[in-house]
Amino acid sequence: MLSDMELQRYARHIVLHAIGGSGQMTLRQATVALVGVGGIGSPALQYLAAAGIGRIVAIDDDIVDLSNLQRQTIFATDDRGYAKAAVGAARARAINPHVDVLPRRLRLDTTNVAATIAGADVVLDGCDNFATRLLVADACHAARIPLVSAAVDQFEGQLATYRGWEAERPCYRCFVGDSPERPGRSCADAGILGPVTGVIGSLAALEVIRAIVPFGDDPAGSILLADLLSLRFRSLRLPKDPGCTTCGGVQTPA
Repeated sequence: MLSDMELQRYARHIVLHAIGGSGQMTLRQATVALVGVGGIGSPALQYLAAAGIGRIVAIDDDIVDLSNLQRQTIFATDDRGYAKAAVGAARARAINPHVDVLPRRLRLDTTNVAATIAGADVVLDGCDNFATRLLVADACHAARIPLVSAAVDQFEGQLATYRGWEAERPCYRCFVGDSPERPGRSCADAGILGPVTGVIGSLAALEVIRAIVPFGDDPAGSILLADLLSLRFRSLRLPKDPGCTTCGGVQTPA
């Protein structure tokens, strides 16, 4: 049962027919693994904590740098040099003491990714390198954990939910292919407008909540592309690749 304080805190959720008291209890019982407490993870962590997600695992091996503060608004100037996971977890608990936020300062690799995301109801990947994205996507697919994947670049962002073990639903590799390496550029090289990360990170939190308490249209099987230079959004269908080495030909058991 929700306490009187929780009922008051989540009142604006509870009056929504799509959420209600039962939906809020489902959020309270859920576990979310957040990969990256950076530009995307910073707003996402704040909104997931505020929403009452019961357990959040915040994963990041980096420390707060002065150059982060233009967009990673969960951090303050005095946080420089401290672990992002620990600082982000502390701020999230300050937002909502009813949630359990567990910092994990580590770099995900083949030896730890499965154990780190185990037990999660949803994984939100907002990390900044392609190798880790593939690693996380493969681990989510193997464990059948819905993956919300978000990325940003300069004035642009993209967001998608993947459940590739389901019939007609693509996995992340249906979108990007099997190449283990691809050229990329960091925010330091390309630049990023701070609010772009806020927009995409907030939308990513929205999709995590939708994955836990379904409402509206199911976004799995499409990708949202945001051009914030022109303030335009469009959604494209992502078909399942029948030749995908990860999920091609997979059918959901009857």
